Amino acid sequence: MKIEKFSQDTTTVLKFIQLYCDKNHSDCEKTTDSQHLNYKNKPLHVTLDYLLCPTCRETFLYSYARLQECPFEEKPSCRKCPNPCYEKSKWKELAKIMKFSGMQLGLLKIRKLFKIGN
Repeated sequence: MKIEKFSQDTTTVLKFIQLYCDKNHSDCEKTTDSQHLNYKNKPLHVTLDYLLCPTCRETFLYSYARLQECPFEEKPSCRKCPNPCYEKSKWKELAKIMKFSGMQLGLLKIRKLFKIGN
C-alpha cells in the first residue's frame, strides 16, 4: 500500500470511529490520546488526536495495526479482500461502525445542502 493511501485510510477509520463513539457512547468515560503514524517502520510526521471510550480506542488501534500489515500494493476494500486479516468479530464490529458513520455523514451532507439552498 502506498504511504498516502495508508495515511488516508487511517484518518478515515478514525473519523468514522470517532463519530460512532460520540453518538453511541456519550455516557462512557473517554480518554484523549494521539497516534503518531508509522508505516513499515517509517514515521509519517502525522499525528492523529482523538477522544474515545476504551472500546472504541481498542477498535481503532486494532484497525491501525491491520492497516499497517496489509500486504497488498493496491489495497482492496476489506469487504472484497481475498485474504482478510481481521478476526471475524472485529470485522463485523468495524462494519457496523462504518455503516453507522457513513449514514451519519451522508445525512450531514444532505442537511448542509438544504441549508445552503434556503
